[in-house]
Amino acid sequence: MTMLDSALGLSADALKLRAQRLDVIAGNIANASTPGYKARDLDADGALARLQAARSGGFGALMSEQLGSDLQYRSALVPSMDGNTVEMATEQAAFAENAVKYRASLGFLTSRIQTIMMALKGGE
Repeated sequence: MTMLDSALGLSADALKLRAQRLDVIAGNIANASTPGYKARDLDADGALARLQAARSGGFGALMSEQLGSDLQYRSALVPSMDGNTVEMATEQAAFAENAVKYRASLGFLTSRIQTIMMALKGGE
């Protein structure tokens, strides 16, 4: 683990995972009318927990890209006739929740970078 990785903590990885999840959910929304499309989701919270456990266990080489690469298929509450499992209400709620978490991760990362910049400038 590099010095920058330890200084930024999980904030940078959290931002990457949140962005990946936003992409997955946006793909679901874009394919809402595609026959046979199966909605997918990324468990960003679970991936972050595994990454944090790996870091505390000394496995710094474990990358967030490896943790976030396993997508899960989402089951439809009300199956459609054409086999599409995208439910717009579910996708919109997941997108909104993840967008809030993305914004929070961005705020934490910005705060850490500002702290590092202030320390490098000598507290000015």
